[in-house]
Amino acid sequence: MQEGNNAAANGCGKIRSSTQNEAALLALMEKTGYSMVQENGQRKFGGPPPGWEGPPPPRGCEVFVGKIPRDMYEDELVPVFERAGKIYEFRLMMEFSGENRGYAFVMYTAKEEAQLAIKILNNYEIRPGKFIGVCVSLDNCRLFIGAIPKEKKKEEILNEMKKVTEGVVDVIVYPNATDKTKNRGFAFVEYESHRAAAMARRRLIPGTFQLWGHAIQVDWADPEKEVDEETMQRVKVLYVRNLMMSTTEDTIKAEFNKFKPGAVERVKKLRDYAFVHFFHREDAVAAMSVMSGKCIDGATIEVALAKPVNKESTWKQHFNGHINPISENLLGFPNKEDSHQKSLGKPASLSVRLNGQHSPGPSEVERCTYPFFPGIKLTPISMYSLKSTHFSSAAMHLDYFCNKNNWTPPEYYLYSTTGQDGKILLVYKVLIPSIADGSQSYFMPDKLCTTVEGARELAAQFTLLHL
Repeated sequence: MQEGNNAAANGCGKIRSSTQNEAALLALMEKTGYSMVQENGQRKFGGPPPGWEGPPPPRGCEVFVGKIPRDMYEDELVPVFERAGKIYEFRLMMEFSGENRGYAFVMYTAKEEAQLAIKILNNYEIRPGKFIGVCVSLDNCRLFIGAIPKEKKKEEILNEMKKVTEGVVDVIVYPNATDKTKNRGFAFVEYESHRAAAMARRRLIPGTFQLWGHAIQVDWADPEKEVDEETMQRVKVLYVRNLMMSTTEDTIKAEFNKFKPGAVERVKKLRDYAFVHFFHREDAVAAMSVMSGKCIDGATIEVALAKPVNKESTWKQHFNGHINPISENLLGFPNKEDSHQKSLGKPASLSVRLNGQHSPGPSEVERCTYPFFPGIKLTPISMYSLKSTHFSSAAMHLDYFCNKNNWTPPEYYLYSTTGQDGKILLVYKVLIPSIADGSQSYFMPDKLCTTVEGARELAAQFTLLHL
């Protein structure tokens, strides 16, 4: 066995005896023919498996596994996940102590196998009373670039990004809602791989890099929402983008009815985009091909099938102050392409005090008190069995959100500096290990607070808005 394998086997000696651990892992490798190496805080089993030829599996073949018992290793985990299909690579995150970090990534050889793993192994009782969480792993290849000069065209942005980063595939730029000759001040840059995007993100660190003499904002774009093909085959609603603000719903309905009178059921317009509902799916598909690229009131529109929203994702919109297509229970083009900017903003429905300022939301959380009478029966519950509306704190919302996604709890790191008036100013850095990449990405707001509570709340808000 190679040196890396010895290191991998011996790495868990503090949890199980070195002999027991090595024997178990050696037996697994001998049985399967897979290799195993430990590097950069993770232990890789396979990748590729023995006899594999050709490129790695495509995107969508990997799942994230959370809530793994810290003393459980590949000899127990691999057989469980092999039930869903052939494993291309199993990556178990490791601590220096030899324990695992509670989560892993499993890449299968086909998307169908990954989907089956989620179906049969999410909430699977892997040990008595210990349930693991399994969900799709987001292999993000897209970056959000903010603070771009609004007069720059797509070709200019594309050429500039190709000059300063490698692996650029495309740049997505959208016209300003009120002035179509300008962009919205941000763009999305698509890369050929997650690694290429991660390397570009590292290179474009805010504060150290400028484009056209301007400091830019760089972050991961929201990952593209995956909707299964069977669901998409039932969609009969079109998402129409790049409309003029002055264009009315009646005008949109009339334009889309031109190719087949009476085909449109109704239209819902929000700012410069709209949803066009059809009575029949075949009419929606036909209209999409006919109308995309057409001009309405002087604006060239883009048309696509609207994507149904995952019910859990609508919870996240509880924190967004801007109008989003999710309000129509449908999602059009992904990755915040309709939001104003991927920048810090206060969640609309949280009511908190930051730096002494009260920021009420439209739907205040109920804060009533009720008398506690003798004899009232109390039932022990977990906070995670409640709904998100029971929390008024952003920090509690973030903890709740991580638990619902089977992620490890957020970790907060406090930093301080001294303001011009001599006051101590505070800021928290938030790390969510389950979704951190190889460079241990984190979330940190660009504002400082005078209180620990305020800094924690602001950091939690910022993290929620960027997840």
